[in-house]
Amino acid sequence: MTSIRETLDSFERAELQAVYTPIEHLARLSDQLGIDLWIKRDDLTGLGLGGNKIRQLEYYFGAALSSGADTILITGAVQSNYVRSTAAVAAKLGLKTIIQLENRVPNESLPYSKSGNVLLGQLLGAEYMYYPDGEDEAGADKALRARADELRAQGRKPYVIPLGLDNKPLGALGYVRAADEILDQGPEFDAIVVASGSGQTHSGLLTGLRAFGSKTPVLGICVRRDAVQQTARIQSLTTRIADMLGAPEVARPEDINVYDGALAPGYGQVGDEVRSAINMMAQNQGLFLDPVYTGKTFAGLLGLLKDGTIRPDSRVLFIHTGGQPALFAYQEDLSMG
Repeated sequence: MTSIRETLDSFERAELQAVYTPIEHLARLSDQLGIDLWIKRDDLTGLGLGGNKIRQLEYYFGAALSSGADTILITGAVQSNYVRSTAAVAAKLGLKTIIQLENRVPNESLPYSKSGNVLLGQLLGAEYMYYPDGEDEAGADKALRARADELRAQGRKPYVIPLGLDNKPLGALGYVRAADEILDQGPEFDAIVVASGSGQTHSGLLTGLRAFGSKTPVLGICVRRDAVQQTARIQSLTTRIADMLGAPEVARPEDINVYDGALAPGYGQVGDEVRSAINMMAQNQGLFLDPVYTGKTFAGLLGLLKDGTIRPDSRVLFIHTGGQPALFAYQEDLSMG
């Protein structure tokens, strides 16, 4: 019988991350919060200032390279970490990048539109195009595929990294693999807390843990959609991941835990709880969280501790998915004057 590890190895993969990212103990916050808090430093995946997307892109670029692609097309919000990471990987591998930006966030400030990930994408040589609707994944994918058709007519070989749930979630395999890494590193945790946005990190991690025999709860913190919508999204993704792996579904509906108490005022917007969470991590551990994903995720962890979902003295792992470049785009929201 083929093992999950053997099945993972059967997928084309561009090896972008040579070593495990560290798991570190957060001693000062553990003392303050009354839990045993640890952090998985996936902000240290390396390339292009790191972040969780590097793990996902190993599989998309593996498929792209095997198809002979010379151009990568991807959609994201203006301050998307994903598109910045994509441009970095493409530059390293000698491919061109076309980034389609969506208007997901009601922020027209100069830092938001020009700094942070936008600036880095420009430095990496990415070409930009725009799509007006930030909540139309199918439309955004259609627009990218139309651009890809134009490139083919010019003799280019494009590869589209899609958004919508009707596509194969190859990137989630990066976090199936990450689950194996976490279990190999130890220690055992009572809960793992992770951002839940596009859902590939959350669903891949959950599927991987269950596939490798771990029953550790994965608590997904909603950063874009409410809990009802996100639960349905994670359920769909875990089903698709199981199909890709050719294995029975190992993540059951009752394994899907999402929390939207830190989502307000919405995706890419900074509320008081998120601002406080970013300050708490920086001032107690010297670590920076971003306002879109990890800041909301840590705020969600604090909310789950407050409502009793995370119990006192629990050993908890917080997944740091990176995103620090976005801090510079949110200076008006985060500045103390």
